[in-house]
Amino acid sequence: MEEIITEAYDLEDKESIIDELMRNYGQDVLQLVFSYVRNQSAAEDLTQEIFVKCYNNLHKYNRKSKLKTWLWRIAINHSKDYLKSWYTNKVVVAETENHHPGIQGDSVEESVIRKEEDSELAEAVMNLPVEYREVIYLYYFEEMQIKEIAKATDQKANTVKTRLRRAKSLLKEQLGGDM
Repeated sequence: MEEIITEAYDLEDKESIIDELMRNYGQDVLQLVFSYVRNQSAAEDLTQEIFVKCYNNLHKYNRKSKLKTWLWRIAINHSKDYLKSWYTNKVVVAETENHHPGIQGDSVEESVIRKEEDSELAEAVMNLPVEYREVIYLYYFEEMQIKEIAKATDQKANTVKTRLRRAKSLLKEQLGGDM
């Protein structure tokens, strides 16, 4: 797919590339954005804006990094810009729904316990400062390597390692040392 991008300049090719990006990475980008903004509807809107931005800047992809890393970089920057915006700092939007799909194959008790533990861990991660939350999310949920995270967040690899270590320590404190 990445070879196609350098040769794709007509409208039809750009649209097929963006369609494929959305199919392959749409849900992952949405989850990444949600980890920043903590609001489902805002995350959905921002995800759409990110793919529009990718469409408009596809010609700027220079293949110095993986396409996924390039997309993550755009998503992270867009999310951070949103968090710094006047609207975000002045307007409070209430999130009314929590979506937690059921766990199949477990007994009701196991399912309830796991759901409670997952909820507690998710809440602890979401309470971390952004610089720690992003490395935890990218490392554990997106399974990115330290070097990829460094490129995506525009940080040095040692900074990413330090933030990851500090984030784990903060989570351990929040969860009572059960990690």
